[in-house]
Amino acid sequence: MACDPEVLKQVPLFSLLDEDETAVLAGQVELKKFAPRQRIYKIGDPGGQAYVMVSGAVQVTTVDEDHQEVLVDEPAHGEFFGFASMLEQTPHQTSAVAREETVCIEVDRHDISVLLERKPHAGMDMLAILGRQFHASQQLVRVRANRNPNEMIEEEATLGETIADHVARFGGSWAFILTFLFVLVIYAGINIFLRGMAWDPYPFILLNLFLSMLAAIQAPVIMMSQNRQDTKDRLRGELDYDVNRRAESEIQGLARKLNLLGDKMGDVEDLLREKLR
Repeated sequence: MACDPEVLKQVPLFSLLDEDETAVLAGQVELKKFAPRQRIYKIGDPGGQAYVMVSGAVQVTTVDEDHQEVLVDEPAHGEFFGFASMLEQTPHQTSAVAREETVCIEVDRHDISVLLERKPHAGMDMLAILGRQFHASQQLVRVRANRNPNEMIEEEATLGETIADHVARFGGSWAFILTFLFVLVIYAGINIFLRGMAWDPYPFILLNLFLSMLAAIQAPVIMMSQNRQDTKDRLRGELDYDVNRRAESEIQGLARKLNLLGDKMGDVEDLLREKLR
């Protein structure tokens, strides 16, 4: 089916093209209709064509090393899929299936070549749009890669919070306990040895004052560090919840596929019974 130039104007990839460039491209590309659950392409198919969403819904998936299906993208109106394989002329690394009645613009390298031959400047406009989407993908990967709660909190920590963490970490170590005991023994031993010349004779009132001051300062510092640890634990819980929710969604999708497969097998069995009668 021929493509209306007005449809191309609604596609971000071609939004910078002028009237003549849009008309040239509209004469090359085609509109393709796909029925619900129809496979547009699968992993390993030749990457001769790419598609741009016009209406409907499409799921783009791949298979990881554990042979689990992973949702890669759900392109919205005007977004494209399969372009990398089309441009590189390599087999598709993903599968695309229409979830409902879907209309897409089918584009191949020849269509792009004709446009560039007639309107060379259109290539820079298309590269600008591809560059925006490439940067958006990079930002998405960067944000997802930085989801380590420890790193995120450390980057946002103030100087006071960092000092509080170090104080709490040192205050709860054997190095602090042994050092503190050593200082107390030396302090008490010197004052006992000096007797009347001691600056803090028994019962060491000055030492008690220092210890009280140390405890008064150390307690809120440790509480500050504990609050930060609670924040880390809460963030870890939120991330675990997101992972569990995605896992639940994948399991539900697998269950739906198994149910659908069971229904199809039942239809085949009914058909065979009718043929055997």
